Amino acid sequence: MSALPPSIRLESGPGGLARLRVEGVAGEAVVYTHGAHVAQWNPVDADPVLWLSRRSRFTRDTAIRGGVPICFPWFGPHPGRPDLPSHGFARLAEWSLLEAREVDDDVVLAFRLTDTEATRASAWPHRFDATYTVRVGAELTLELHVTNLDDHELSYEEALHTYLAVADVRATRVTGLEGTPYVDKLGGPDPVRSDEAVTFTGETDRVYLDTGPITIVEDVAGRRAVTVTKHGSGSTVLWNPWIEKTAATADLGDDDWTGMVCVETANVGGAEVRLAPGASHALTATLAVARLA
Repeated sequence: MSALPPSIRLESGPGGLARLRVEGVAGEAVVYTHGAHVAQWNPVDADPVLWLSRRSRFTRDTAIRGGVPICFPWFGPHPGRPDLPSHGFARLAEWSLLEAREVDDDVVLAFRLTDTEATRASAWPHRFDATYTVRVGAELTLELHVTNLDDHELSYEEALHTYLAVADVRATRVTGLEGTPYVDKLGGPDPVRSDEAVTFTGETDRVYLDTGPITIVEDVAGRRAVTVTKHGSGSTVLWNPWIEKTAATADLGDDDWTGMVCVETANVGGAEVRLAPGASHALTATLAVARLA
C-alpha cells in the first residue's frame, strides 16, 4: 500500500493497539486494526455519534467495548461450543489495511481478513476472504463483504454491533421497526410485534425479523436523530443492558446504560447468510445525523 494521505495518521493507541486517526474535510474517526474496529466517528464540528466505554479493555485478546464491533461468523455464544469467543473471531483478529485514500470530502479505509490455520481448526472451518470498507465523512458507511473460497457451501451470521451515543436512553425513541415481528431474547422464542415506536424502560435485547432498510434513533434529550440505512441485512438487533447487566459487566461503568443504545445491522438466526462456492455477500450500514427541532 502507498503512503497514507495527509488526513490519516497511524498511531499507537491504548494497550499499544495500532489505530488510524482520520481527520477529513467532512468527518473524523478512529479505527483500530484490532477487529477493524471503528471506535469513534462524528461529522466535523459535531458531537461523537458512537459510544465508547471508558472502561474498555484495549488488549489483543478482548473486544473493544463500544464503537462498532464486527460480529462474524456467529452471533452471541457459539451454539455448540460455549468455550469459543462470543460473537465470533472477527472482532478479536488483526485485520490488514488494504487501502487508505481520500475521495472528494470523504476518507476511505479498507481492511482484509482471511482464514488461518487457527480459524480452520475452529468450529467454523471454512476458507473465506472478508473485506471491510469504512467511508468517513458527513455520513459513516460500513460494508462487510465476504467471499466463500471453499469448494462447498458455507453459512455464517454477522452483525455490525453499532453502539450509538444518546443523552439519555430513557428519553430515546426508535422508529422504523413498528409492526415488525421480533424475538424478545429476554422472553419466549415466539416472535411478537408492536405497532408503537420503541422506548426504553428496562433491559432490551430484541432481534427484529425481515426488517426494512431504515431505522431512526431519536435522541430527544440530545436533540438529534441518527438514521441507520442498511442493505444486505435481514435482521436488526436492538440492545441496551440497563442497570443490573451493566453492573455485572466489567468493562461498563455503573451508569453507562443511560448513554447508549445498540442498533445492529445484522443477518442472524433465520437470516444467516448461505454462500455457494465462489459466491459473495455484502452487508452495508450508513449512519447519518440530523438535529431534532
